[in-house]
Amino acid sequence: MSFRHSFVRLAIALMALLAAGWAVAQDTPPEPATQEAAPAAQAEPGPADTTDAATTDAAAQAEPAASAAAAAPAAETLPPGRAVAGDAKAGEAKAAVCAACHGADGNSAVAMYPKLAGQNEAYIARQLALFKSQQRQNAIMVGFAMPLSTQDMHDLGAFFAGKSAMPGVADEATLQRGQALYRGGDADAGVPACMACHGPDGRGMAGAGYPQLAGQWTDYVATKLNEWKDGVTWGDDANAKIMPEIAHQLSKEDIDAVSSYVEGLHTAGAGTATASK
Repeated sequence: MSFRHSFVRLAIALMALLAAGWAVAQDTPPEPATQEAAPAAQAEPGPADTTDAATTDAAAQAEPAASAAAAAPAAETLPPGRAVAGDAKAGEAKAAVCAACHGADGNSAVAMYPKLAGQNEAYIARQLALFKSQQRQNAIMVGFAMPLSTQDMHDLGAFFAGKSAMPGVADEATLQRGQALYRGGDADAGVPACMACHGPDGRGMAGAGYPQLAGQWTDYVATKLNEWKDGVTWGDDANAKIMPEIAHQLSKEDIDAVSSYVEGLHTAGAGTATASK
């Protein structure tokens, strides 16, 4: 029997003499840590000690990782009422993956992909959130939106908001009808003026979450209006219900006319034709 073990037994005996209730405590099964302590005290230093040290080191290394993992979801969740401000510089780096479809500056080269240049931050962030929640369906965008945090969405929005959309040209054949719908609506059909929400210059209203339309591809706008007319919705809040109700009142011809009009809508400058204004 080792000296240390003898000393422990002696200490226990002395405590038994000093404490009247010690005998009762002896009948209680020891805690797991106490059970492991006795063999460890008797064992010679060897492989067991190395294993214990390795386990301790692994636990110490795992602790920060576990803490970081536990903290990650909280970082993605914003306190109620807290506004998120996008960082355009951070968004520039994050937008690299968007360039293939939407263009490096947000001006897509193909009509099936919307122009993002000049689009307001709030609207872009909202649409990305809808893609992530799959309330807005798009096989390509759902995959891109899934890993994005709320901050990422606003950073991307801030980056594209700082760019300028390249205007297209409105079809002269439908210009008059498109302009009438955009600026005055159609009271008989129950269609309000588009500019009431999207602005006289088509730049939208960022504070209300209404998107910029100026310069957007005719085909893209027409496709979305036809989807809304057929009952498609993007979410279930008040904003999501506006366009499906309006689009339902539009004829196919009206959809084509107003879609063409907004593609040519732009702010006139020196030497700029104003036909689509």
